[in-house]
Amino acid sequence: MADRVDVPAGLWSSCENCGHMVYEKEVAEALHVCPECGHHRRIDARTRIEQLVDTDSFEEFSEDLRSTDPLSFRDRIPYKDRLKREQEKTNETEAVVVGKAFIRGRPVILAVMNPAFIMASMGAVVGEKITRAIERAVEENTPLVVVTASGGARMQEGMVSLVQMAKTSAALARLSAAGGLYIVVATDPTTAGVAASFASLGDVILAEPNAMIGFAGPRVIANTINAELPEGFQRSEFMMEHGFVDRIVPRSELRREIARIIDYAGK
Repeated sequence: MADRVDVPAGLWSSCENCGHMVYEKEVAEALHVCPECGHHRRIDARTRIEQLVDTDSFEEFSEDLRSTDPLSFRDRIPYKDRLKREQEKTNETEAVVVGKAFIRGRPVILAVMNPAFIMASMGAVVGEKITRAIERAVEENTPLVVVTASGGARMQEGMVSLVQMAKTSAALARLSAAGGLYIVVATDPTTAGVAASFASLGDVILAEPNAMIGFAGPRVIANTINAELPEGFQRSEFMMEHGFVDRIVPRSELRREIARIIDYAGK
């Protein structure tokens, strides 16, 4: 019998979708997409920005905003401690990064949600940063691109979190009235309060393949209505078939597709 060969940790991993062993360097070169099955891994905001924008073109703004603890919320740990832990883990201040950039030479205002930070849940700061991005797009007459990935409203902020749905939606109404272009890129998962507000209001809604998109999760819905759901329910392919998503775009083609839409809209 041949001697066993130990694989150094971190070089190989098992794809969470197909189970194949994949070479991590190859996955990274494919923009964190499994080369065996095409599964699009969740990625953090900085990685997404690096993939989307032209080299060295991203200029962040509103990075100084920090969440507070309006409800003195405590579950297993106090909310303030949870925030500190997430900030140290991700090296980010909050669950969204906003800024100006160029995508294939086209200027954009860009907001990218970070699923690594409390599952990109939306609290007051996330809502404020998204709103500031929208307002900047209006002021500068620049297309707005928002990459969504969220578990929804942040329960630790209660009603303060929920009102961000109305706040961001009202800002988008002003962008629309000004004739601005708003492109959504829905990634896995785009759910709950985010799906029910700014993620559903794009002039064009793109989605990555097989992304979960919807309000409540399929298990919650199935248990609530006591019915078997259709195959692929709430996945991006299902959502496009039912008119919520305009196009499904693989990660490798997002830059080109966004640039094409901006050119088509004359922006």
